[in-house]
Amino acid sequence: MNTEFKKRLEELSGMTDRRLEDCMNGVLSGTAGQRKVAEAMEYSLSAGGKRIRPVLTLEFCRVCGGDPEAALPAACALEMIHTFSLIHDDLPCMDDDDMRRGKPSCHIAFGEPTALLAGDALLNLAYETVCGGSLTAGTKLALIAELTKATGVNGMIGGQVIDTAFEGQMDESMLLDMYSMKTGALLKAACKMGCIAAGAGDEKIAAAELYAEKLGLAFQIIDDILDVTGDEKLLGKPIGSDSGNEKETFVSLNGIENSRNTAKTLTDEALSALEAFENTDFLKELTLFLLKREY
Repeated sequence: MNTEFKKRLEELSGMTDRRLEDCMNGVLSGTAGQRKVAEAMEYSLSAGGKRIRPVLTLEFCRVCGGDPEAALPAACALEMIHTFSLIHDDLPCMDDDDMRRGKPSCHIAFGEPTALLAGDALLNLAYETVCGGSLTAGTKLALIAELTKATGVNGMIGGQVIDTAFEGQMDESMLLDMYSMKTGALLKAACKMGCIAAGAGDEKIAAAELYAEKLGLAFQIIDDILDVTGDEKLLGKPIGSDSGNEKETFVSLNGIENSRNTAKTLTDEALSALEAFENTDFLKELTLFLLKREY
């Protein structure tokens, strides 16, 4: 990781963290008897993570000629929805994971009912957050439409349904469709929302969507590899959970070496999609960083 890339990554993730903190301070200050659920929201939202989705939103806004500050509410909304999905994924009725980002999962720390409600509250707070900021009402509506599409039955939630309903029955085609919805949909929204916030045209939005589609598949395949080969201390959660639950993954169907090669091919295709934009050195570095990541 070169110094300039690291500095830019820290700058964008820092912008996101500060705005998220401001949002949660506002929520916490308005609570009384319901404070526990707000504390659970803040607990999960501030647990760290790579902030990749907000970073993509802010950077795609920049390469499309916009002001990243204007896209910050949308970027934060994406992180709220990502966090809501992690809280719900960890619940006993889903993946039943006790650890997340090196800390007890939300339902372990606050109880299952509060965790469920904290996820619901983050989903709703995300839409409220998009409505803030300096963008026009028409642009905010376009952002909300994109976020709704990415989150719904043909996006992240639909992917989770396939993951749970067809466990033990998926071939590679179904698995990749599930990855495209469960992981890729929110990444696509992140890139497209950055373009929308900048007022970009259809050609650039389509290129951003193609980039994110390839990136999302590569990202999930690397996750599958790390579930086998990763360091629990770096990942902040136990490894081997997929094989322990006898879930199909790209690695279980294709092996580690073939999976690495596929992730590399998808990454190259994502990089090619960036040719539609200018000043993409940071995005290229980020794409390669995600391919080579260890957590």
